[in-house]
Amino acid sequence: MDTRSIHDFGSRLAAVAGEAEGLLARLLDDAALNGETARPPRLLAAMQHAVLGGGKRLRPFLVVETAALFGAGRAGALLAGCALELLHCYSLVHDDLPAMDNDDLRRGRPTVHKAFDDATAILAGDALLTLAFDVMARADVHPDPAVRVTLVLELARAAGIGGMAGGQMLDLAAEGRFEDKRALTTEEIEMLQAMKTGALLRFACRAGAILGEADDDALARLDRFGVAIGQAFQIADDLLDLEGDAATLGKAAGKDAAAGKATLVAAIGADGARARLDALVNDAEDALAPFAAKADTLRAAARFIAARRR
Repeated sequence: MDTRSIHDFGSRLAAVAGEAEGLLARLLDDAALNGETARPPRLLAAMQHAVLGGGKRLRPFLVVETAALFGAGRAGALLAGCALELLHCYSLVHDDLPAMDNDDLRRGRPTVHKAFDDATAILAGDALLTLAFDVMARADVHPDPAVRVTLVLELARAAGIGGMAGGQMLDLAAEGRFEDKRALTTEEIEMLQAMKTGALLRFACRAGAILGEADDDALARLDRFGVAIGQAFQIADDLLDLEGDAATLGKAAGKDAAAGKATLVAAIGADGARARLDALVNDAEDALAPFAAKADTLRAAARFIAARRR
């Protein structure tokens, strides 16, 4: 990646992160909306703790940038991206709970159940998940109700039993939580990770194309890009868990290896994982070939995901 591309990507990522932070803060305001009775202060504070003041906002960025390929409105794309970010943050709150990964730190701060309590964390996650669909269904996302219905349906599929939640269940099973632990095949690990981590990143890329009412070929291209970067994100994350430290990561390092989690790094080794990363970046870039220079920022995003250090 040349210096100009790095600067352009970094500037655009930071711009979306700043816009998303402001919009998320407004979505988590204490004023009750039409149809709501009240927003309990402790629950709202836990939701704000989970969402605000941290994160690269990569998922909203991907929605905004893929939507831009097709000339879709930035405001609607940002709102859709923030709906996705609310759902992503819910998943982190529940992932960190003692019954799941039992983490004390997230983004360099106490996890929600540590800052508040387990019950509040569960309810905060529930409320964030519900709010995500509230936001995605709003007319400001796109004027066409059919487009919004498609987004809601695809987000539900990405987050539910056949996506993120199902992937988390497979991950727990792979740890030996429910039966005798067994080694997973590479194909089983890839399926688990495509569901647990990849599904929301894939949706982020599809969402931009849906907002832009892209044709089937263009949507398939963005889908392929999303699948590749989703796989790359998880491999990079596994390498960070192996090689990083808590001060850099903002969360405990080495926990996956200690828990014997099923990862590609464990299955094929660090060198093999890095080679897989290179292949995935090449595939992501190839998927964007028809978009030429318009997709340079997305190409830079693929490289950033593979090379990230936190």
